[in-house]
Amino acid sequence: MNKRHFIVTGASMAAVAVLGTGCTTTGGASGDPAAQRQAIDAAADSALSRLYQQVGGSRELVQSARGVLIFPNFVSAGFVVGGATGQGVMRKGGKSTRYHRMTEASVGWLAGAQSQAVFILFMTDEALARFEASRGWTAGVDGSVALFSVGADARVTTQTAQQPVTGFVLTNSGLMASLSLNGSRITPLDL
Repeated sequence: MNKRHFIVTGASMAAVAVLGTGCTTTGGASGDPAAQRQAIDAAADSALSRLYQQVGGSRELVQSARGVLIFPNFVSAGFVVGGATGQGVMRKGGKSTRYHRMTEASVGWLAGAQSQAVFILFMTDEALARFEASRGWTAGVDGSVALFSVGADARVTTQTAQQPVTGFVLTNSGLMASLSLNGSRITPLDL
């Protein structure tokens, strides 16, 4: 095996190991579905509070959405080859209705790990119905997600809010710009 192949293979295995061991929103409650739901809901509440504090206008937008997917701890890691995963919840009218997993794979110049909160807002009944009718939904294929940009006053711009499916991505440092969720796969969890 040549040195380059060995390094890429080793780095890929390291990324898989990081994702496999460090990507859970449920702590030690992974065997109990009720505890998993409770942990995901608590993390989603915390992520929403942070969104509302950091991004003006986001509360009103979330409240006007027909459904909101919240992935409070979407963890990505890798070295050249990477991936990301996280568990989340669909909320309609402020109530949790179904739990989901989002996964993503990537190849390119990347190194490190990062946790972020991802919010996907279904602004129309039609967009929400298409999502709910699927057994697996891929951003950019089954529906396009327009990510919000924030103006100089840290408020949501209104043009993005007119799209059928919109979203926010928050890191520890705040709202992310220039990011795409295309290729992210969302599947239902049996909890």
